[in-house]
Amino acid sequence: MSIDWNIPKIDAHVHFNTIRTPLLSYGKKNNIRFLSINTDIPFFPSIDDQENAILALKKEYQDHLDYITTFSCDQWNSETWLKNSIDRIKKSIDKGALGIKVWKNIGMSLKDNQGTYIKIDHPSFDPIFNFIAENNLVLLGHIGEPKNCWLPLDEMTVDQDRKYFASHPEYHMFLHPEYPDYQDHLNARNNVLSKHPTLNFVGLHLSSQEWETNEVALFLDTYPNAMVDLAERICHVQHQAVTNWQKVYDFFIKYQDRIIYGSDVIDDNSLTDEELLHYMDGRYKMHWEFFTKNNHMAAPKVTGQFKGLGLPDHVIKKIYHDNALNTYKL
Repeated sequence: MSIDWNIPKIDAHVHFNTIRTPLLSYGKKNNIRFLSINTDIPFFPSIDDQENAILALKKEYQDHLDYITTFSCDQWNSETWLKNSIDRIKKSIDKGALGIKVWKNIGMSLKDNQGTYIKIDHPSFDPIFNFIAENNLVLLGHIGEPKNCWLPLDEMTVDQDRKYFASHPEYHMFLHPEYPDYQDHLNARNNVLSKHPTLNFVGLHLSSQEWETNEVALFLDTYPNAMVDLAERICHVQHQAVTNWQKVYDFFIKYQDRIIYGSDVIDDNSLTDEELLHYMDGRYKMHWEFFTKNNHMAAPKVTGQFKGLGLPDHVIKKIYHDNALNTYKL
């Protein structure tokens, strides 16, 4: 018998950027707990506003909502930046934050006074990573972008990337060779983990190696304290399943203790309550079908049909619940 949709689940990668509750109510009804990840993104509310929204929502949904904090890169080269950043982290942890996130602005927009891009392995971040490791906290990293970002449109592997970068050429790194390249970001991440071997790390978005599960496997083998999450990269796994289902299946079996489910939904009032719930209900159920069933299926972001993975029940429980529970100490 296939695993019951009503088992406890954790969507460990969401962004509740506004104070409203329909998705939280949906989660409560469908046994889904949420981990909202505050992020230093220019088009998001301020870090303080993100945190205040979460704390307000937690008053009603205490058992269904947790959060991750972050720090700002504004004033990065000032004398007070480091102290202010660590103070912010400490205050958020005292309020209940379960970890700290770094975003792709480190490596893709942050520059020093000479115009050099500052990547995540810059020494200025070492005291922060030392603090995280010494306090047995978790660092979450969205470092770099999908490999498709550095490819021509006609070589991209999934439709969602092709459509997005066609509409947003300013973010299409293939057109901007002056930026650090794809491997530069991965090398910087690896340098951090080598310098801080006790650091608990979650490579968000399949550690930006979504294009090849064998690469994700090598990353996990190399760094035993690392996990990965699936947020907004399940279509890349499905793309690989079109031509090599067994490879994808074997990856999830072998690394069942290292993979965390997440959707990357952003609740920012851009959709009505009804639109948001319709979209997320369809998305959650499509993901669930892919992981729990073994029938042939299709997805709007993927070219071609693929077979569902039909993972064993105990593997589903780990990916959808236990791994997030243990990693973030929920």
